[in-house]
Amino acid sequence: MPAYLIVQVDVKDPAQYEQYKSMTPASIAQYGGRYVVRGGRSEVLEGTWRPPRFVIVEFPSMARAREWWTSTEYADAKALRQAIAHTEMLLVEGLE
Repeated sequence: MPAYLIVQVDVKDPAQYEQYKSMTPASIAQYGGRYVVRGGRSEVLEGTWRPPRFVIVEFPSMARAREWWTSTEYADAKALRQAIAHTEMLLVEGLE
């Protein structure tokens, strides 16, 4: 069953974040993930939520997403992101 990593990012250092963005795609692909949304334009239709940056990544399963998140392939990029941005991250099980 697919799983979706839903991420809201408030970038504190845009230059360093560009480096993070270049480091991450290969590790996501290695674990079967693919970007569904990657910081594109958003529009509030209801409520007050205005994420500064919004990303959705689809993985084949929740287990595979967790493997990526704890992987050595992602470790350096994750450490960089955690140092230069405030992140809210949610893993959600999708539908068959």
